[in-house]
Amino acid sequence: MMTRSRKLFVLFSVVFIGLLAYASYDIGRKTTFPGAKSQLKERLKDKYLAPDSTKTDSSLRNPEKY
Repeated sequence: MMTRSRKLFVLFSVVFIGLLAYASYDIGRKTTFPGAKSQLKERLKDKYLAPDSTKTDSSLRNPEKY
């Protein structure tokens, strides 16, 4: 038969493990897997760099003709 102090220890252990599991689940739900994001260079390139304007020759008077 378990003593009173042993019962309290088991009870607090179960509650602690339960809270730890809940906190782990909550944190895991709010974060994303690092492999799911594109790399930093790609994200910065897409966000801050304008489309390539060197495809058209700006020295031509009427570029649509050529």
